[in-house]
Amino acid sequence: MNFSKSKYCGFCQCPKLAWLKKYKPEVEVVPEDLQKRFEVGTAVGELAKGLFGDYTDVTVRDGEKLDIKQMLENTKTEIDKGTEVICEAAFSFEGLYCACDILKKEGNAWSIYEVKSSTDGEKDAYLPDLAYQKYVLEHCGLTINKTYTVVINNEYVLEDELDIHEFFKITDISDAILEEYEKVEDNLAEAEKVLAMEDEPEIGLSCNCHKPYDCSFFQYCSRDLPTPSVFDLYRLNFDKKLKFYNQGIVSFDELNNYHDMLNEKQQRQVDYFLNDFGLYAEPEKIKEFLDSLSYPLYFLDFETMQDAIPRFKGTRPYQQITFQYSLHYIEEEGGELKHKEFLAESGPDPRRALAEQLVADIPMDVCTTAYNKGFECGRIKELADAYPDLANHLLNIRDNIVDLLVPFSNGWMYNKEMGGSFSIKSVLPALFPDDPELDYHNLDQVHHGGEAMAIFPAIEHMNDEDKKRARHNLLKYCELDTYAMVKVWEALREASN
Repeated sequence: MNFSKSKYCGFCQCPKLAWLKKYKPEVEVVPEDLQKRFEVGTAVGELAKGLFGDYTDVTVRDGEKLDIKQMLENTKTEIDKGTEVICEAAFSFEGLYCACDILKKEGNAWSIYEVKSSTDGEKDAYLPDLAYQKYVLEHCGLTINKTYTVVINNEYVLEDELDIHEFFKITDISDAILEEYEKVEDNLAEAEKVLAMEDEPEIGLSCNCHKPYDCSFFQYCSRDLPTPSVFDLYRLNFDKKLKFYNQGIVSFDELNNYHDMLNEKQQRQVDYFLNDFGLYAEPEKIKEFLDSLSYPLYFLDFETMQDAIPRFKGTRPYQQITFQYSLHYIEEEGGELKHKEFLAESGPDPRRALAEQLVADIPMDVCTTAYNKGFECGRIKELADAYPDLANHLLNIRDNIVDLLVPFSNGWMYNKEMGGSFSIKSVLPALFPDDPELDYHNLDQVHHGGEAMAIFPAIEHMNDEDKKRARHNLLKYCELDTYAMVKVWEALREASN
């Protein structure tokens, strides 16, 4: 049997996943941000190696691939030498392979430390991983004393220099894995049978398809579902969608017979798809919402980046760092649409310059709109906490923000093209389906917030030509976000009449 830790964890998540990985890898749809997550995991793993002082890393590469044979030999050499901390320690037992992030000698025994770039050290999803490692190492003759997870402490705040002992949180899960450890041998035997099968296992969708896994084979495994299906219903949690699915209630035609099990917005989603209705609107409620707005009227959108390892003083791991905004505004009824924008320099902490410009661009006591305002309000509160001298003005902006999402989330305006989402990226093309000016696909380089988040910090290391292009494209993307809000506001005005 030829088996690795990742294959074992995949099997424990879903036997079909392990089979597909082996026999149909081409049908896997890897999320766009997966490479970024790998890079984050690598950086966090490298940082964690220094937790216990001096260490020896036995990693050896042969081009792009790991030289496993040499890593196994190096690990044995270090153990024989009495090395106390070995990183990427590699072991193989009857075809079962694993490498431990950190292996630490404690007396006559060893402890395994598994490093994760998450902030939860007690996830059940980690148990098979560490149970498998312990199984392999003990069958290679080592005595395993303890098993630990090493995750990021999300309460850590960076001061002048990074303190890795405060940055990481170590959790002893030795007792938690005992039950899982007892399953390893049976799981391996079952995995061997599954991976020897010629035909794809007949396993339906389950909770293991969704968070915390978000399986990359979900698109393949759900390929025979109708479009739309119960999995496209608006704001229905995955477990409830599965309950419908397991009862054979999958298509919107089938869901139409279970109106009493759906809320009003979900019922409307089903009705409008099946009957091809046009635009649903409640003019009085929309007008009441619009009457809560006043001139001058501002439309605000932020772009942010997130670092697992904080780089700016006073910030936490994975904190949203605001580096850009776009601001459309109309000063009076019937007035000209104007635009302001800010994009920080890549490299230094962008927050102070952005906060100063924001309070210069948005006066006190004016009406500002945002789409799903909780995000913008949260970022403004963080800026106010960081810069007390600007806090009064910043919090005044925050307290006067009105959410353009409200008419859609409350069900006052809908058409079937919105489907199961009221995000701006769903509402805009639903209301303006044939306007190339409003099509994010027509933008260059930056088409969504994830790309903006990745490109901005990379600008620091670009040549002048690439830097100029990237900055231009970031500005165009963010500008479209607030112009889209203006167009949505105009559509609401029209519907209110």
